[in-house]
Amino acid sequence: MIIILLPVLGFMLLWPGANCQPPASSPLPLLPFVINTWAGPFTAATDAAYLSLLSKADSSAINAVELGCATCERNQCDGTVGFGGSPDEDCETTLDAMIMDGTSMKSGAVAGLRRIRDAVSVARHVLQHTRHSLLVGDQATSFAVENGFVEEDLSTAQSKAMCDEWRAGGCQANYRLNVLPDPSLSCGPYTPVRPSGLLSEGTGRVGGGSQSSHDTISMVAIDISGAMAAGTSTNGASHKVPGRVGDGPIVGSGSYVDGEVGGCGATGDGDVMMRFLPCYQAVENLRRGMAPQEAAEDVVRRMLRKYPTMQSGIVVVDSKGRHGGAASGWTFTYAFRGGDMDATEVVTVPPVAVAEAEILDL
Repeated sequence: MIIILLPVLGFMLLWPGANCQPPASSPLPLLPFVINTWAGPFTAATDAAYLSLLSKADSSAINAVELGCATCERNQCDGTVGFGGSPDEDCETTLDAMIMDGTSMKSGAVAGLRRIRDAVSVARHVLQHTRHSLLVGDQATSFAVENGFVEEDLSTAQSKAMCDEWRAGGCQANYRLNVLPDPSLSCGPYTPVRPSGLLSEGTGRVGGGSQSSHDTISMVAIDISGAMAAGTSTNGASHKVPGRVGDGPIVGSGSYVDGEVGGCGATGDGDVMMRFLPCYQAVENLRRGMAPQEAAEDVVRRMLRKYPTMQSGIVVVDSKGRHGGAASGWTFTYAFRGGDMDATEVVTVPPVAVAEAEILDL
């Protein structure tokens, strides 16, 4: 890793190589700054948000976050953001999104948004044109249409084929518990039955199968003035129960930002993660004096003590642009770009190892 420290405008420039983990005491990058979950196709969102912050016309952290998440929605990043991905049990794609202003602490979100592609922009309209924080389902769709968004089918030939294949395979895996017929063997319709013991889904992954099909873009931006914003967009877990809302549109879970302290973005087993409000906790860790890397790892360890096989990815950045990440259950990546960097850089984050004694010490 080659580091060049240049004192400019009170900050230091970090010029890292790709695929490296920044130390907790890494020098400050120049502003503006953008960071988000995942690499690969998600770096197009990093670049779009960063370049918007270099524009002298209408550049702001919240505009950058909206543009970055919208880029992934249009590009259908990894088939897990935007239209045509992650169909539910009824083969319909619905969208969750949230955007938050780190100065006012106002947020806007939509959940289970149907037939509207531009989820993060609808969330921005909730923030700017209502006193509410979250709209859901068909009513969120009606609000979007009232505000000029176009209603259309979010399914594609690929998402329909994905659902047909899932049904032909006996609807495996799915998210049903304590029902008949046995959800591990067949499709519904299902009838609930009283569980024989303590109601529990166990400590494994919630869906019982691969969770790599519900990756999320969560982004934090800092503009040249130091103002911060955060946002999240996803089409949720594949083959979810219709009506399911994940962690993405929940303030403090999918993302969170306080411009005086820092911001956070998250991805992973959303039904578990939302129980811990990991991004709120990560920002509070920063407020208590933890470095970004330490703040992220603390959050992941808290969740692993209860759910030791869960998948999670957390990215944290303080108000000066120092950043870090932590993960569990998979190798996580995040992307960032700041100052006069001529390309987005990617950081690879191995999963946190938790000792058995730590898991059992509840």
